[in-house]
Amino acid sequence: MLISRGSVLHTKLRREMWQQRGQILAIALVIAGGVSVCLLSLVNHASLSATREAYYLENQFADVFVAVKRVPRHVLQRVADIPGVARISGRVEGAATLAVEGFADPVSARLVSLPGTGQPEVNRLFLRQGRLPQAAHSGEVAVIGSFADAHALQPGDRLDAIINGRRQQLTIVGIVESPEFIYVIPPGGMLPDYQRYGVLWMNEDALAAAMDMRGAFNSLVLRVDPAVAVASVIDSLDRLFAAYGSTGAYSREQQFSHRFLSDELNQLKTMALIFPAIFMGVAMFLLNVVVGRLLSTQREVIAVLKAFGYDNRQIARHYSQLVFVIAIIGLLSGTAAGLWLGRELGVLYMDYYRFPELLFRISPWWVLQLAVVTVGVAWAAGWRAIRRAAILPPAEAMRPEGPAIYHITRAERLLSWMPLSQPSRMIVRHLMRRPVRSALSVLGVAMATAIVMVGSFQFSSVSLMVHTQFARVQTQDITVSLTDPVNRSAMYGLARQPGVRYAEGRRVVAVELINGHREWRVSLSGLPQDARVQFVLDDHLNNVTLPPTGLLLTDFLAGRLAVGPGDSVEVRVLEGHRPRLLLPVAGVTSEFLGAGAYMDLHAMNRALREGRVVNQILMNLDPGSEDAVYRDLREQPRVMAINVRQAMLDSFFNTLARTFLTYMFVISLLGGIIAFGVIYNTLKISLAERGRDLASLRVLGYRHGEVSHILLGELAVLLMLGIPLGWAVGHGLAGLVVMAIETELYRVPLVISGKTLALAANVVVVSAALSGVIIWRRLRNMDLVSVLKTRE
Repeated sequence: MLISRGSVLHTKLRREMWQQRGQILAIALVIAGGVSVCLLSLVNHASLSATREAYYLENQFADVFVAVKRVPRHVLQRVADIPGVARISGRVEGAATLAVEGFADPVSARLVSLPGTGQPEVNRLFLRQGRLPQAAHSGEVAVIGSFADAHALQPGDRLDAIINGRRQQLTIVGIVESPEFIYVIPPGGMLPDYQRYGVLWMNEDALAAAMDMRGAFNSLVLRVDPAVAVASVIDSLDRLFAAYGSTGAYSREQQFSHRFLSDELNQLKTMALIFPAIFMGVAMFLLNVVVGRLLSTQREVIAVLKAFGYDNRQIARHYSQLVFVIAIIGLLSGTAAGLWLGRELGVLYMDYYRFPELLFRISPWWVLQLAVVTVGVAWAAGWRAIRRAAILPPAEAMRPEGPAIYHITRAERLLSWMPLSQPSRMIVRHLMRRPVRSALSVLGVAMATAIVMVGSFQFSSVSLMVHTQFARVQTQDITVSLTDPVNRSAMYGLARQPGVRYAEGRRVVAVELINGHREWRVSLSGLPQDARVQFVLDDHLNNVTLPPTGLLLTDFLAGRLAVGPGDSVEVRVLEGHRPRLLLPVAGVTSEFLGAGAYMDLHAMNRALREGRVVNQILMNLDPGSEDAVYRDLREQPRVMAINVRQAMLDSFFNTLARTFLTYMFVISLLGGIIAFGVIYNTLKISLAERGRDLASLRVLGYRHGEVSHILLGELAVLLMLGIPLGWAVGHGLAGLVVMAIETELYRVPLVISGKTLALAANVVVVSAALSGVIIWRRLRNMDLVSVLKTRE
């Protein structure tokens, strides 16, 4: 009966895989970690991108936005005649303060008009419940879903509102979502606050009457023909609306909600490249070591195979199959875990971004590329050892490797002052006998430590962000945004109200900063020199004195504009008389949230030629007086929005920190798996290489504890050397991550705290302890006779 050579090698491969199953699974886990991180990022990116594009297309999300003071409706025909304009919606917008039953905190809203037909041509609404407001009922509104969910509002509920200084009762008839407000930020805020800020849609006639805008509009959104450049349409709109108090037309890329969502998607795509590269690098290192050591123990087997006629190519293919099997196990398990984690994380993002539904998407092409990269990296990692084994001459392969030559090493001489036991001397000599291999083992422990650090340092970073933003930068209790600038004397009237301990004013104006071809829309804030409740900090978190003239830019904004201290920036003011100013950059500072530009309040008032005015008031309140102050502010006709600092802090943790830290928790968990895989393989390979030596010691009378001390003590030395090195490597990798994931919304500071270092070390030590227990049991159950029969 003939037996094919292939079947013999396959049988050998199955047996060796079963014998090495622990190592194979540990390496596969490392590969699976890289694959799953890559897939969960790609799945979220692809799913959110597909969901956004389908949502935008179905609901005709605008390509261009224009805000104006007041424009007669007949001008819409001139807009329609601009080449490239496909759809237009002229609408009325306004602000309101609301009273929600059972909720004492201040609530503000943005009001948007709907045409008599219900749905607008541009920025159509997705109806979740109820119906849209009808022209026959002036007090009907549709409410955005985030606000409705925060207050458990249903169709039929009522809201008391103050619109343009007049009180009105509104009836909710529908719960909706809008592509324009996926990311909802209150005026003067930086983060969502679903309880205290919402968007309401009213019938156009009713809102125009409330805002004194009959026959006119103050907001325009439009769709542009894909064949026409958006920039040309914007130029035509700017020329048309220059006489109507326009703040300047801007494209979808500059629209607040779309811009922040795009930043988040780009961040996910970046993470899909960074973390898998780190994980795959560790897997490649492990495979190289494991395959190399496995083949070094099979010299005699290789010689026998060649004696039976197997050529170099067949042997190389046989051992390559082992590598491919490990890679495929890791690929399949990582794919399953990545798809599941990606879907679960996508559901979490849905709570954040308010899409009507999530379109679960993943490109088969990406999965195929990931599979090719995974298998290719695995094969490249083991190819050197495979090639060396394949070309090994049979005569040389039949001879065992020369016995190790032990002697007093330099390390022993340096440690001569320490009373080392004989097992401890064995540890030192074994590590120094093969310094390259020992260095690679230390590097493996260091990479495991570094990966855990990369996944966990953000927890300390987020804590610093919170402390800096809400305890150092913003110390006010509430921020009151006004509909129009007022003289600073009006602020003192509010400061004298019961319950107000301190009030401070500032001027905030929308501007476009221009440096050559670089442009950026931002809020320019004028702060008083004697500010007591809001400050600007430098890189060392020290208060920065505002320059008497010129701009103070955050480092993020200065980088986007490519300017530094001493350069000049064109400032195009987007409200009032819309002056154009050329101002010097007086300094660059640091800020974790948002992208700010600051000036001295007096200098800003002079530059805008508007007198001593402010349009935001920052207040500190007496404890227990909040409800009374809120009631008084709701009655003020000029109040547009009230932002509560504690609410912003809660929003930070409930939205941004929740999604970000959940992602990082997954990375930390996978980092722990990698740590276990690295250390377990290191111990398992050492046991395989030194089994005969350890068995000989047992026969010579060494107890089990002493023999275990040799192997586990070696691991302890590797940990003591690898963990500090891992801290240094992790610091460098964390710096790369920080640079890669910065967005306009937030920049994560690089903070490596003692807790971060301790967590990384503890994860590695626990992984080592678990691996040590497994190896300790194997040593205890070692068959001394079988091991000693092994031919040297």
